[in-house]
Amino acid sequence: MNSFYVRFLDFICALVGLLLTFPVLFLVTLAGYFDTGSPIFLQQRVGRYKRPFTLIKFRTMSLETQSVASHLASTASITKLGKFLRKTKIDELPQLINVLKGEMSLVGPRPNLFNQDELIAERQKRGVFDVLPGITGLAQVNDIDMSTPELLAEWDKKMIDGFSLGAYFKYLIQTATGKGAGDRVK
Repeated sequence: MNSFYVRFLDFICALVGLLLTFPVLFLVTLAGYFDTGSPIFLQQRVGRYKRPFTLIKFRTMSLETQSVASHLASTASITKLGKFLRKTKIDELPQLINVLKGEMSLVGPRPNLFNQDELIAERQKRGVFDVLPGITGLAQVNDIDMSTPELLAEWDKKMIDGFSLGAYFKYLIQTATGKGAGDRVK
């Protein structure tokens, strides 16, 4: 699928999504102040061509939590509000800003941290960094997370090779209807 059309769809969907979910974004931000005192979570991630960008999410873990991949974090670090936000995937909504800025797509490989050396190597071998990272994709709707770097990179490549307009909307619909468990936390 042509990258111009994907960018156009991303921009329109992200803009409409932000406008429609603004009341939710506002309420979660307000609740987050009472939960942790810092409702927005910013973290450097690996983007297209391995360029860094700042991922925007709602904070779901305590402020003292070490900056590691979710599968390496402890469930004890997840706040009560954070449990709800993760379960409903509302914590991902601020990433629509990353999509508007052109740093992410709605559909693509989930962006990893710079300290995930094994995943970076596996993705590099398969050309995964040639596309924008995404909020959701084939691996996410099939419960494959960053705890299995080689498998994740293989599924990322499979998604990229089979990408189409139909697949784009399929992954979005599957994510919106609750398919996929999200990032696992031990």
